[in-house]
Amino acid sequence: MATWFECKVKYDKLVENGQQKTVTEPYLVDALSFTEAEARINEEIAPFVSGEFNVSAVRKTNIVDIFWNQEGDRWYKVKVNFITIDEKTAVEKKTANFMMVQASDFKNAYDVFMEGMKGTASDFEIASMTETMIMDVYAVDLSSTASSKEEK
Repeated sequence: MATWFECKVKYDKLVENGQQKTVTEPYLVDALSFTEAEARINEEIAPFVSGEFNVSAVRKTNIVDIFWNQEGDRWYKVKVNFITIDEKTAVEKKTANFMMVQASDFKNAYDVFMEGMKGTASDFEIASMTETMIMDVYAVDLSSTASSKEEK
């Protein structure tokens, strides 16, 4: 099971009017520790940023799964409640999980999520789905150290 860290990267970006602007952008990285997450985001971002940059924050997230969609350019966070019934008391219990969906728009995010959940034995309901500011997600490629960007 992956452990996802949100890393915020601060750097100077050339904006549409031709001026330099300092921006801070969030990324998700699959890593075993905070140290590994910072090292991985440095490695992943370096080829795409000209000039200096720094990792301004690293925090562990509550993301349990990622639904990839190569046509998507945005990331949506989905709160899913899995519904179980306590056999002794017959009381319905909801357990929240958070997942990320790569999609081009909200409807596409819903469709990608529902397709990914096909065959799930558990009953579930979508509690919320929101677009995030996440710029990209970097998973560990077990066959090499390639990122999700290289798989696209």
